[in-house]
Amino acid sequence: MDVKTPYLVVDAVVIKNKEILLVRREKKPFEPFEGYWALPGGFVERGEILKKAVSREVLEETGIKVTPRKIIGIYDDPKRDPRGHMVSAVFLCTPKGGKLKPQKEEVKEIRFFPVTEIRKLKIAFDHRKIINDALKLQRRKS
Repeated sequence: MDVKTPYLVVDAVVIKNKEILLVRREKKPFEPFEGYWALPGGFVERGEILKKAVSREVLEETGIKVTPRKIIGIYDDPKRDPRGHMVSAVFLCTPKGGKLKPQKEEVKEIRFFPVTEIRKLKIAFDHRKIINDALKLQRRKS
């Protein structure tokens, strides 16, 4: 029996000095959203704890070590990714070291952006909504 199930992914909202870490997606063959900015993240490996998965993905994509602090939410809209149904557990993370450098071939560029600049960027997937949710969570905490 061929059972189609959603894929489990993690994404990170890494905030440092009121700036958010984004990665620019490389062009083909890493579609969709080639050239757009996205939160670092990726697939959870079998047997992996979500917090370890998000830390691993951020390190693999950006060279930055992070500490996951809080879950922002679960994003499960079947249409959030044109490649298929991806369910993402998204964490608010704090950077704790490392050197900002693209580590994976699907990442073209990495930058911390001031929150005020993000609205001008082309943002992939539903990551703009996720960023807004993270900022609301931050404001409530303050």
